[in-house]
Amino acid sequence: MIQLATRPEPIEVDPGQSAVVVVDMQNAFASPGGLLDLAGVDISGAAEVVRTIRGVLEAARSRGVPVVYLQTGYKPDLSNGGGEASPNPRKETALCLMRARPELRGKLLVEGTWDFQIVDELQPQPGDLVVLKTRYSGFAGTTLDSLLRARGIRYLFFTGIATNVCVESTLRDAYFHEYWPILVTDGCMQAGPRAAHEATLFNVESFFGWTLPAATLIHSLQPAAAERAPSAARAFPTRSL
Repeated sequence: MIQLATRPEPIEVDPGQSAVVVVDMQNAFASPGGLLDLAGVDISGAAEVVRTIRGVLEAARSRGVPVVYLQTGYKPDLSNGGGEASPNPRKETALCLMRARPELRGKLLVEGTWDFQIVDELQPQPGDLVVLKTRYSGFAGTTLDSLLRARGIRYLFFTGIATNVCVESTLRDAYFHEYWPILVTDGCMQAGPRAAHEATLFNVESFFGWTLPAATLIHSLQPAAAERAPSAARAFPTRSL
C-alpha cells in the first residue's frame, strides 16, 4: 500500500489493484480542427494536459499499473448514437454539430476518422486496454466494469477531457460501482469556462472521491529498485472492446 496526499484527506491505495483511466484523449477533444475546436470551445490548455498525462502514464507503466483508455466513437451511420427516443443526439456535441452542419456528417467522432483517433503523443502501448463508448460515461453500455473486476482493480486514477463531462460522468459511475476514484487535477481539461473544472473538483472532493496533482501521483508511483520490473502476470494485450 502507498499513502497519497490527496484532497480532502490522504488515502492509502494498492498499486497492484490500481489503474490509470485516460478519458477521450482524442483529436476531437485535444487537437486544433477537432470537434471541440470546431464547436468554439477553448482548447488552448490541451497541449499541457497531454504532456501531463504522458508523464503519469510513464510512471504508471514503470510500476506495472495498467492503463485503460476510454474512446468515444460512433458507427458511420450513427446508429449507436441513439435514435429519436434517446436524449443523446440532442445533447452530445458531435451529434448536435453534425446535425447542424451537414457537411460534417460522418466526420466527427466516427470510428476510423482522424477526429476519432487518440492523439499521437498518447497512443496506447502493448499491454494497455482500449474500451470504446458511445455515451459520456465509460461504464454506460460497455464492459468496463467486468474488465476491471476481472483484473482485481479497485482504485482508479482519472485523466482526460472533458473534466466536467466525460471525466466526471465516468468518475461518478466508478464511485457508484464501488471503485475508489482519484482525479488527477492537472491531467484533465474542462469544456467551457475554468469554473466548470473547479466545480468538478468540488464535486469530487465533497461527494465522489479524491483529487491530487500529477506530480504527487508520479512521485508516489516511483518504484523501489527491487520493484522496477512490472509484473508480467498483470499484463494484458492491447485491444478495443
